[in-house]
Amino acid sequence: MPETTEVASEQAAKPGARIVGDPRILIIDDEAAIRESLDTLLTLEGFVINAAADGPTGMDLLARNEYDLLLLDLALPGESGIDLLPRIKEMQPNLPIIMITAFGTVNNVVDAIRAGAENFVQKPWDNEKLLADIRAAIARHRAEEEVVQLKRTLKQRYNFSNIVGKSDPMLRLFDLIAQVAPSRSTVLIQGESGTGKELIAKALHANSPRRDRPFVPVNTGAVPSDLLESTLFGHVKGAFTSAVTAKKGLFEVANGGTLFLDEIGTMSLDMQAKILRVLQDRRFMHLGGTQEIQVDVRIIAATNVNLQDAVREGRFREDLFYRLNVICLELPSLRSRREDVPLLASHFLKLYARENGTPEPTLSPEALRVMMEYEWPGNVRELENAMERGVVLATSQTITPDLLPAQLTGSTYTASILDHEPNASLFDVMEEIERRIIADRLERCHWNQTEAAEYFKIPLSTLNQKIKRLNVEIKKRKGD
Repeated sequence: MPETTEVASEQAAKPGARIVGDPRILIIDDEAAIRESLDTLLTLEGFVINAAADGPTGMDLLARNEYDLLLLDLALPGESGIDLLPRIKEMQPNLPIIMITAFGTVNNVVDAIRAGAENFVQKPWDNEKLLADIRAAIARHRAEEEVVQLKRTLKQRYNFSNIVGKSDPMLRLFDLIAQVAPSRSTVLIQGESGTGKELIAKALHANSPRRDRPFVPVNTGAVPSDLLESTLFGHVKGAFTSAVTAKKGLFEVANGGTLFLDEIGTMSLDMQAKILRVLQDRRFMHLGGTQEIQVDVRIIAATNVNLQDAVREGRFREDLFYRLNVICLELPSLRSRREDVPLLASHFLKLYARENGTPEPTLSPEALRVMMEYEWPGNVRELENAMERGVVLATSQTITPDLLPAQLTGSTYTASILDHEPNASLFDVMEEIERRIIADRLERCHWNQTEAAEYFKIPLSTLNQKIKRLNVEIKKRKGD
């Protein structure tokens, strides 16, 4: 039986345990003298040590515990240390690894670094240098872990539970919501239909000091213009033929809280003037009334039209636009954050399976391919409807393309996605999808990366990073 040394607390020895205080190091080396030497050196420095004499034993320890650093021998019996690196990275992607070997050739160094090693130490080593390298690697690792934990804490602290996304545009949006929510400022939310503007408005309210007061939504485009004034401001008895009793308007109902004016771009110029006065003075009168009423209401407005174009065309008041546009949140379209499609699909499958009292189904690879290729003109709302349909129509635990709406399966997106090996992992499939989407857009933009970044609504630097990470082949533009 392979020799295994574990110098650790009772907490550390439990499966999945995480040492919060002293850093934990795993040593995988087939030489007992090397393990004992490193154990003695590192334990005296305050590290918690686990050690294994071969790859299988070390991989078992990695599966049961988390570590701050791995010291990995290059020449192990059976699989070499470099052979183990891809599996180790799959198991603990952010784990820093220092390779140790007596054969420190340039090729070994290059192979180890390419495979994901943090550093390379040759036997016999200098204790002080090794300790310095270990401390530096662990410091970087813990700093990265703190960033990840901070993002998790932010998501838990703020009420973003119904807003799903891990793409760069959505992470930036989360940060903006957290920053803007506590203020009193008016917010304008712009985005295509179906992108979730009301969800964003609710998140702003839920994370504001007004969270215990009413959140009152009104779709101004769905209320007939002759009734909108009464709906918003209320009326006195006899103000018009059917006003048999006095009625409060939504501004009064929302007093102390938030009034969400959806589709504000459809509002008449006359009503826009009345809304402007409330924003300026925080006062209004009931329809047919003579007494001014003061309210404390935060206004969040939303639109799927370009208000600046509407201003130029005379359909929207310029002064109201500037009053509303104190803080503007731009919601990305679903096609500009395709990496969120699987997350959203899983979220809605779980939601509607629970609502219908059925087991949660999964998407077949072919169905996922269809969804990743589709342009989603209806954005998240369209995806939600497709997943509800799939849950209702599914007769097994798998949703296949024939259960998706016809407009999805008729997609003519040009990239031939999923041209991969049959045994490829989901991660490989997703990377290939992202690579082909970026390559296809670059070709459509004649390899103009700035134009492509604008289309995806991401910084040029982010696009460049993705191009390098995914090894997207870039062709020169004519004239370059």
